[in-house]
Amino acid sequence: MRKRILAYSIYYYPEIASVAQIYTELFEALSDDFDITVICAVPCYTGEVSPKYREKRFYDEEHGGVRIIRVPVRSFSKTDKKSRILNILDFWRGARQATRQLGGDFDLVFTYSQPPILGGMLGVYGAKKVQAPLIYSIQDFNPEQTMVVGYAGGSLIHKIMMMLDKRSCRKSSCVIVPGRDLAETLKQRFVGKDAPHCEVINNWTDDKTIVPLSKDHPQVLAFRKQYGLDGKFVIMYSGNIGLYYDLESLVLVMGEFKDEEDVVFAFVGNGVMKALLEVYVEKNRLRNVLFIPYQSKEELVYSLNAADVHLVTNAKGIKGVSCPSKAYGVMATDVPMLAVLEEGSEVWCLVEESGCGICVHTGNYDEFRSVLHRVIDERQKFVEAHRGGRSYLDTYLTCELAVGKYKMLFNEIVQ
Repeated sequence: MRKRILAYSIYYYPEIASVAQIYTELFEALSDDFDITVICAVPCYTGEVSPKYREKRFYDEEHGGVRIIRVPVRSFSKTDKKSRILNILDFWRGARQATRQLGGDFDLVFTYSQPPILGGMLGVYGAKKVQAPLIYSIQDFNPEQTMVVGYAGGSLIHKIMMMLDKRSCRKSSCVIVPGRDLAETLKQRFVGKDAPHCEVINNWTDDKTIVPLSKDHPQVLAFRKQYGLDGKFVIMYSGNIGLYYDLESLVLVMGEFKDEEDVVFAFVGNGVMKALLEVYVEKNRLRNVLFIPYQSKEELVYSLNAADVHLVTNAKGIKGVSCPSKAYGVMATDVPMLAVLEEGSEVWCLVEESGCGICVHTGNYDEFRSVLHRVIDERQKFVEAHRGGRSYLDTYLTCELAVGKYKMLFNEIVQ
């Protein structure tokens, strides 16, 4: 008899969030072996909720062999903390109600660390309700992440958040993390005590769709022409323009290169920091810094390949707390990476092991400036010297390999 899995994922198909794509691909790949039910929010990642998802208490759908229970949430603004919190609380309440309504027997409960803290707590709640073991996947450690940027509350709130998330870890049969540095963070949380069982399983990109393409590929060329990139050396940041990437500081250094007319810094995506960056760019008349909208999953392969170099960053203090999944998409295209990270973080190690780019220490803006000069001055030499990402990914980081690890772990726990 096929084993049944109950999963929580605030964002799920057809959302553009990286975690939504990762878990959609994971559960659909596992649907041949397991009966999977996912409880998620109605599509809302952009902040808007379609009118068709404002009418019912729950929406019962199916996609890719996976049953999807969507719970309604309110619209929100990514720049309005209160509306964002209310949106998250809507999901928290609705997911608990959906769990009670589902009933039935499940052999395993899966959750991950979004919403912060509440994702783990939902898993604990669901596992207790259906009397099944829990697997907790931590994509981002909180309160550690919010403490880095001072996003949520003071020390008392952070202590409570830490206590609750450590409880979720203890209640789990296994905690999954996407990087070696995150495994060390989990261990440090439980110094002097038995840490929960931990498995490191990397994230991935859709490596069958995201592939290397030449700059004269018709759709790549069309993208470059559409956004004024044709004939330019393009240094691209693609993904969430959010709180945890230090982009507001890095763009100050980019501004020093405003006279490099054949160089473009392109930000592809959206996020809470985008408006701040746009104001700086407009005020300082940086004509070679561009903002390009999010690209659909179908178009992403063309936008990623339109870059000559990709910028992958994290803010200081994020080592061991979060792993920028955008790195896997960059490696899949074989476009070199300029990684502004903390030494020893997972992606720093991947860049060094694969030779797919160069690493710069987060917060060292003199080093960043120096490396930018080198990349721009030696552009062709730099690009040719750092084409190792795709080969490394095909050997160690494919979606198929990661899904196989999940399948093995799930079978071990539910046997």
